Amino acid sequence: MSPAPEDLTILKDDMIAFIEGHGMRRFHGYVDYEEVQCVMWEMGSNPEGWKDFVELAKSAGAPFLTMHSWKLEREELDELVQRLSHSEFSDGDDVEDARWLRAHIGKVGFLQLGWAYQGSMFLCEVSTEWYERYQRLLEAADDFGGIPIDESDQDDEG
Repeated sequence: MSPAPEDLTILKDDMIAFIEGHGMRRFHGYVDYEEVQCVMWEMGSNPEGWKDFVELAKSAGAPFLTMHSWKLEREELDELVQRLSHSEFSDGDDVEDARWLRAHIGKVGFLQLGWAYQGSMFLCEVSTEWYERYQRLLEAADDFGGIPIDESDQDDEG
């Protein structure tokens, strides 16, 4: 088995071609686990397990699959670095980890496929290691409340 790619763009293109090759359509949208009942697909050690997922959706009669991809944008990363830098509780390691992610700007780090069946959403997700790191840093920034304070507002108290 080859190591996980750092950019899922080619995998995304493969998914699109495979789905369309099965005569199915794609609905561009993200399924939030907290909003609907979901069942996660486990690919195990098979990096092409998503193909089995698509074939199962087709045989279950799903007319389309939801598809979402996430690409790291410079603005999002800059905001995260700023939030971590201004947080009283984050450490320098988190800020350095966030800066390290700059090497991945413009790369696709997360893909989600889904289809509905009898009131549940069946989901298949693929992500990179750096995306997982990014998510951990986002959670840390949220936990720390790392919102920068505009010091000019403090001077206007009187």
